[in-house]
Amino acid sequence: MIKIAPAVAQAAADSGVALRPIADMEAYRERLQNFVYASGTTMKPIYTAAKRGLKKRVAYSEGEEERVLRAAQIVSDEGLARPTLIGRPAVIAERVEKFGLRLKEGLDYEVVNVEDDHRYRDFWQTYHRMQERKGITVQMAKIEMRRRLSLIGTMLLHKGDVDGLICGTWGTNATHLPYVEQVIGKRPGVNTFACMNGLLLPNRQVFLVDTHVNYDPTAEQLAEITVMAAHEMKRFGVRPKVALLSHSNFGTSNEPSAVKMRDTLALLQKNAPWLEVDGEMHGDIALDGDARALLMPNSTLQGDANLLVCPNIDAANISYNLLKTAAGGNIAIGPVLLGAAKPVHILTPSATVRRIVNMTALTVADANAVR
Repeated sequence: MIKIAPAVAQAAADSGVALRPIADMEAYRERLQNFVYASGTTMKPIYTAAKRGLKKRVAYSEGEEERVLRAAQIVSDEGLARPTLIGRPAVIAERVEKFGLRLKEGLDYEVVNVEDDHRYRDFWQTYHRMQERKGITVQMAKIEMRRRLSLIGTMLLHKGDVDGLICGTWGTNATHLPYVEQVIGKRPGVNTFACMNGLLLPNRQVFLVDTHVNYDPTAEQLAEITVMAAHEMKRFGVRPKVALLSHSNFGTSNEPSAVKMRDTLALLQKNAPWLEVDGEMHGDIALDGDARALLMPNSTLQGDANLLVCPNIDAANISYNLLKTAAGGNIAIGPVLLGAAKPVHILTPSATVRRIVNMTALTVADANAVR
């Protein structure tokens, strides 16, 4: 629909058949995308940022995966990025043909051959130097650099052979994050990684942290994660309104998890006074500003919250998946990896083709924003 409808409209205008030719074809394409993809409106600021500057190179660790190949076709067609697929060239070419795609190696995408790449020696030696005092021997470095696709991807990013990395269409976050930490590391001044997910729910959009990384974060970690998530939301054009969630509702419990969320609020009020935040509170009170106003008239959070900060990974991950399935139509943005020193994002096995494309746009926007 996004390709054919504009082409037909343009042909009608060029031939003189159209009685009301479309004046702005690009705006027409954007309206179509918003109609076809529910995430279109939310992602618009990211796509705009992604299309600024020179075309970036984005690596995909699982380059033989069908969803990745289909996403690479869209990324190439839309001029979002230059895909670099990690895998076996013959297998990739065979699957491109099998799936009816139009991708051509060297023209539309590059391949990092996991079986024979001229950079292999440099890559394993670099990895060994980075990790030799952390238990990685020469033999292990050689083996890992052959079989760990995310490690190859992070090394490509570290060496500057690509501008961003997408991984995680199989395995868990814990499968991929160690290589990001070992090779890419955290941004200066950041002490922890975290993941944020966005959900498009009926009549609202919400973001949740930390859904995938920190099992039981401290108040200090939660405060840092909240600030990183709030800044990321601003890039989506959304003003963050933060609720610190708990089984406790404004002091009704003194259990450790409730105290932790109160401590998080105190840290945020001290270190991020610009942030609109309150807690600890129940989930329904977070999403219903009117009910909160009756319960807590002097709340420092006005209206419905759109950034939900959970006390641990169980609460965040369960809440995210329940909301995504029960109310969100399985339409999600992310996971967005927070805190990495370079543009890299770790997806989940449930990632759709459109989600991979959206995260590619975010990765490119990250690369464009690098100082």
